[in-house]
Amino acid sequence: MKPKTPNNSIGINKKARFDYFLEERFEAGIVLEGWEVKSLRAGRLQLRDTYVLMKEGEAWLLNAVITPLVDASSHINPESQRTRKLLLHRSELNKLIGGVERKGYALIPTGMYWKNGRVKLGFALAKGKKDYDKRETEKDRDWQREKERLFKH
Repeated sequence: MKPKTPNNSIGINKKARFDYFLEERFEAGIVLEGWEVKSLRAGRLQLRDTYVLMKEGEAWLLNAVITPLVDASSHINPESQRTRKLLLHRSELNKLIGGVERKGYALIPTGMYWKNGRVKLGFALAKGKKDYDKRETEKDRDWQREKERLFKH
């Protein structure tokens, strides 16, 4: 019997690799409220159409939807799509600001996961793909698959 390995992933952004060329990857902590952590443990996260914005020397996660649980506390009003602050070192922030402002990159979240009991957000410096780039990527993937089939037989 195969030993079970814990899956630390909370959610991934499948569209990120399809829509962008992902270059340099980063990991950041994220400031959350208590009900958000409970919802993340239940797997209620949607990262599609999310992005990271650099504002006043800080990084912010926008458009991430964390759906509140039904049994969330009654004395709070949960906002599922609020802007959340990302926790990064100053050197990482400077590198990101340089990439976004001078080189024209976007910061695209790729996934959210647990690390040592804390929630971490993985994101990347990314360049947008054009339609012909997407077709080229798909054609390469199909050719690799076909090549595997040919060599297998």
